[in-house]
Amino acid sequence: MKLTRPAAVAVVLLALGGAGVAAAQPDEPHIPGTTTAPGPSAAPGPSAAASPSDAPQTSAAPGSSDAAAPPAAPATSIQKDGTYKVGVDIVPGTYASAGPAAADGACYWKRVNNSQVPDNALSKKPQVVRIEPTDTAFTTNDCQPWQQTNAAPPPPASPGDVLGQLGAFIGKGMLSGAPG
Repeated sequence: MKLTRPAAVAVVLLALGGAGVAAAQPDEPHIPGTTTAPGPSAAPGPSAAASPSDAPQTSAAPGSSDAAAPPAAPATSIQKDGTYKVGVDIVPGTYASAGPAAADGACYWKRVNNSQVPDNALSKKPQVVRIEPTDTAFTTNDCQPWQQTNAAPPPPASPGDVLGQLGAFIGKGMLSGAPG
């Protein structure tokens, strides 16, 4: 059976689209309601097994400011890889990164809205992303730090842009009609 040119292009588009989605997701399962943001590491020092008599004895007066500190406000920058809860760890808004952390690497990010992924990218270029107030989390891997910005996110790619990028994968012969 010989495929027609439109059918062959459709098969290639579907195969590349599936491979791109599969390759864009790092080996990180997403479980809604959980976060994998890296926490602070323990500093070297006395072990937690020290006896209570070793600890300094202090007494806080009721209603004093020495009680539990209020939780930190959500950040407007992201410095490390991880998953950040929107409205808890980071504020919604537009963020920009200069691209991959390593010169030969790729920057991966995704927006999460409950169990849906409304947007994600794997790129070697600088990135701008709009994190919506309705998003539940934002994940970043191998990207330079993200800073909140007033820059507008790039418009979504048009079908012509996607087909132009596929030319590099498919080769000029198939798209120009030359015999294969």
